[in-house]
This record gives sequence, structure tokens and C-alpha cells, in this order.
Amino acid sequence: MPDPDSSAASDAQPARIGPLALFLAFNGIAVTGFGGTLPWAYRALVERKRWLTEREFMEALALGQLLPGPNICNVAVMVGYRFAGHAGAAAALGGLVGAPFLCMVLLGALYAKYGELALAQRALTGMSAVAAALVLATGLKMLKSMPRRWRPMSFGLLAFGCVGLLRLPLLGVLLVLAPAAVALAWKGRH
Repeated sequence: MPDPDSSAASDAQPARIGPLALFLAFNGIAVTGFGGTLPWAYRALVERKRWLTEREFMEALALGQLLPGPNICNVAVMVGYRFAGHAGAAAALGGLVGAPFLCMVLLGALYAKYGELALAQRALTGMSAVAAALVLATGLKMLKSMPRRWRPMSFGLLAFGCVGLLRLPLLGVLLVLAPAAVALAWKGRH
């Protein structure tokens, strides 16, 4: 019987990965993902455990970004459900949010007491720079595996321009661009 940590992801029949393995994997992602768990989720699920292919990870992330709530929580629920049904979805989400919740309660108490110290302020500034670099590095790594097509790139740039530069509301931009992108993709296949 193949080890679920080393089995390759397949489109046809996903391997059976139990709720405990999902809980531990997502807990590991959560406790190592300071500043954002996306880089660690990619590394754990695609590179180390090989539970998902790059494409499957990107598709889950894209769907997770369209759904309400934190992207990585949506990804955890989708991955957990894929491999172990409702129990897997609950285990993956529990593993992802349990330890950070406890850490945040503790850190909140420490920040309330020591947050005004200059040393604490400098540490937080440094951590934010590291987090931004990790997200950028993961984005560039994922970009390497994507096919170079002008239509998706133009929609991505248009979305970036509308939300990032023009500061238009994300929901409004998605409500306009997503149906347009789907319609163009559907038209291109027929």
C-alpha cells in the first residue's frame, strides 16, 4: 500500500489520505507559515507530499480566491474534502486554524503589554518584509509553470490595474471580469 505522503496526485482517483494526516499536514503549514501560509501550503502539498499537482493547487487557489473567506482556509476545506470527505475538510481546517488561534490569543496579550516598545515595532516591520518576499517568491514559482497566453495575462493585468492601482472594489471587478473571462474561454473552445 503506497504511503499517502509520497503518492503522486492524480486526476482520476485521489489517494485516500486520512483526517489525521490532513490535520497534521495543515497544522504544519499553519505553524510554519508566518506572514502567510500560501508559500508553505504550496511547498507541503505540491513539492513535499505530492498530494496535488501544480495545476491542481493553482485551480484550488483560484477557486479559493473567488469564494468568501480566507483563501488558504478555502483551499484547506477543498483539499480535505477531496481526500477524506467531510471529516477531512474539518480536520484540514482545524489543523490550519487551531494553533494560530492559540498563538494569536497569546501574542495579543503580549502585544497589549509590550507593543509600544521600539524593539517590538522594528520586529514587526522586519516580519512584514519577509512575508511579502515569501508571497512574491511563491507567485513567481507558480508563474513558471503556467502557460503563456495573452488572454489570461491580460485579465490578470486588468484585475491588478483595477484593484491595485485604481482602488476599485474587488467584488465589483470580479463580477465584471470573471464572467467576461469565462465567456471568452468558452467561445475560444467552440
